[in-house]
Amino acid sequence: MTVTIDDIRAAAAAITGEVVRTPAVNARRLAETTGAAELVLKLENLQFTGSFKDRGALNKLKSLSPQEAKAGVIAMSAGNHAQGVAYHAQRLGIPATIVMPQGTPFTKVERTRSFGARVLLQGDGIDSAAVFARDLAKREGLCFVHPYDDPKIVAGQGTIGLEFLEDAPELDVIVVPIGGGGLISGIALAAKALKPEISIVGVECALYPSMHHSVRNLAPASGGQTIAEGIAVKSPGAITKAIIEKAVEDILLVDEDALECAVQMLVERQKIVAEGAGAAGLAALLAYPDRFAGKRVGVVICGGNIDSRMLAQVLMRGLIRDSRVVTLRIEISDSPGVLAHLARLIGETGGNIIEIYHQRMFYDLPVKKADVDAMIETRNADHVREIVTALADGGFPTRLLSSRSVDLPG
Repeated sequence: MTVTIDDIRAAAAAITGEVVRTPAVNARRLAETTGAAELVLKLENLQFTGSFKDRGALNKLKSLSPQEAKAGVIAMSAGNHAQGVAYHAQRLGIPATIVMPQGTPFTKVERTRSFGARVLLQGDGIDSAAVFARDLAKREGLCFVHPYDDPKIVAGQGTIGLEFLEDAPELDVIVVPIGGGGLISGIALAAKALKPEISIVGVECALYPSMHHSVRNLAPASGGQTIAEGIAVKSPGAITKAIIEKAVEDILLVDEDALECAVQMLVERQKIVAEGAGAAGLAALLAYPDRFAGKRVGVVICGGNIDSRMLAQVLMRGLIRDSRVVTLRIEISDSPGVLAHLARLIGETGGNIIEIYHQRMFYDLPVKKADVDAMIETRNADHVREIVTALADGGFPTRLLSSRSVDLPG
């Protein structure tokens, strides 16, 4: 292999004191939910730039010759590698150019610019951005800093494995998100060197199963909009693929629902903000509970750079998914006092009306009838059924508009 445990230990020595030694925290409530005997989270979202990419970027930049550093570096990234390179290049006085796909979240673009890098938005994905970046590197004589397919990058990310097993040596398995494979490659090499019997499991979003398909010799099949844009990579690395084939036991695929649920659960139950890619490890435990039942599991929360608007949407969608916010369409007679009576019934059942909209003009209603669409905060699906039953008993026929998880009486 092109990277050894000695390379990872050298990287640890090179970056110590210049990146955060992130904590490994025991997540008991999440362990109970997933069925794991123990669940330990490695919080790389607490790095200064919000992701594990600080480690590999710094290790690579510190390996440059004086001539390379003076000429400057260029990187392509969907955001986290960009920030890691830009931040540490600024610290070290190295000019940096970052090429980002045009659909990169605003928060990642602005954070990268705030570190003094020249940011260029090119292409519809990381692969097309890479083509542009390599061409520009040749034209301007810049050192290309690959986000994952570089031994120095892999070694830098591998320092997570050293720290994780130092803090949680009893782990049976470590679950790691996969984009291009740099993170899991480094962690697998470090962890296997320290504890050969440990199992390393990778996770990709189902829309971008590039490494999963590559190691199984399946035809490429990637594309679509994903909340986990940080691991939405179409072309896995050659160096990383070789390591993964030897050191990783399995690669699991998770869909968008599982990723959203994982982001929501980390916020609500563990008070941790993770981006979609950062929550992929927990998503795997939610999607494949039998795979991890009864085991001591470590999960790498690899990043926390989620757009605030996206986070708000995920949390609200989670409330709707869990039937804690529902929209009911209620038929009423269009006469004085009826709406007040309806609101009182909902309040007496413990429902909290967030928003209400009175529909008088629906053509399929009698002229003396009206529909009310009420968005209501509830405790759970059982509470929704209780509210609907109370409304029906009070003479208000009701339909549920917003939830997939509630079977109404009748």
